[in-house]
Amino acid sequence: MFDDHRQRLADAMSVRGAWPARSPWTRQAVDALARHAFAPDRLWHWDGHAYVPVVRGTDPDRWAAEVYAGPDDAAVTRLADGHPSSSLSCQAVVVDMLDALLLDPGHRVLELGTGTGWNAALLGWRAGPGHVVSVEVDRELAAEARRRLDDVRAGVTVEIGDGSAGWPGGAPYDRVISTYAVDTVPWAWIAQTRPGGRIVTPWGRLGHVALTVAADGRSATGWVQGLATFMPARGTGAPSREYRDVRGTGDPDDERPARDMGPLHTDWNLRFAVRVALPEVRVRTAADADGTNVWLHDGEASWAMCAAVGDGRTVAYQGGPRRLADEVVRVWDWWSAEDEPSVYDWGMTVEPSRQTVWCRDPATSPRWRLAGPSDPLPASA
Repeated sequence: MFDDHRQRLADAMSVRGAWPARSPWTRQAVDALARHAFAPDRLWHWDGHAYVPVVRGTDPDRWAAEVYAGPDDAAVTRLADGHPSSSLSCQAVVVDMLDALLLDPGHRVLELGTGTGWNAALLGWRAGPGHVVSVEVDRELAAEARRRLDDVRAGVTVEIGDGSAGWPGGAPYDRVISTYAVDTVPWAWIAQTRPGGRIVTPWGRLGHVALTVAADGRSATGWVQGLATFMPARGTGAPSREYRDVRGTGDPDDERPARDMGPLHTDWNLRFAVRVALPEVRVRTAADADGTNVWLHDGEASWAMCAAVGDGRTVAYQGGPRRLADEVVRVWDWWSAEDEPSVYDWGMTVEPSRQTVWCRDPATSPRWRLAGPSDPLPASA
């Protein structure tokens, strides 16, 4: 049963061109270390309304289908307040991040977020026994992962701790990889990586970056490597206030004609630019027979809804102290004027006192400070 599911997923990866040509070892490691060996007996499937359990003992074929659903499909392993809090990451993203890590045998590796242990096992397959330390904040998850890793003799050490602090006892590391998204890169990760070492981490829940530590160890710089949606760091999941909470029931403060929002729904390069410039703004889009609808909120007091009303028309309704639809349009206009940079045109620089994201050139382009004002900094700042 598992062989058929595994082969279908491997074939789908091949058709997509998702096996990294630069890192053929990733396919060899995936073939050697089956996903299902690291999946818990209960998974969670979204049925369109809620997450429902899929139990291996009662429905093994459906459970296997969940594990091997597709290149871009994660298997949800835990829920917290109805939201996914842990998963067996989708295979395409796992191998893409491992490719970005530029991992060689003998490298000393720190992984943040052990989860099921599968990614740690793949790291150990490449780096070698005794070369990988994985840190997991959840004691139960750590114990389960340790058992699975021992079962396959991965030679990975699992420690319990807060991943944001890294694991100084094993430093310096040649490679550091995080399996969860961060909004800012913990400085401990740079401090515990040797000069010239590489750090790969999901950033902003929408993509992952690969940073190289400078020769003096006082900064790390690199480029965005790809797009994907990632689990956030524990404790930074879904915002405490959803759109409906911020919107309330009152009338909008502002109503005006708006542009067609179709590109915001379909173009992830545009979405990424909005994420950089407006990191606190949550964006949700959906298309229907009338066109594309967009819902925006900042988690506090400002909201906007751009509603397609047919005949090619869209109306923006906005409330609160900010005009979020107008802010998104300003970012959109900047992105268009810059010849629509793709996600791969963006990079990040991390220093002890600040972190910035830039487009195309870290020295001459505007930069956006992370966890700070949304307006771009001049290149000289």
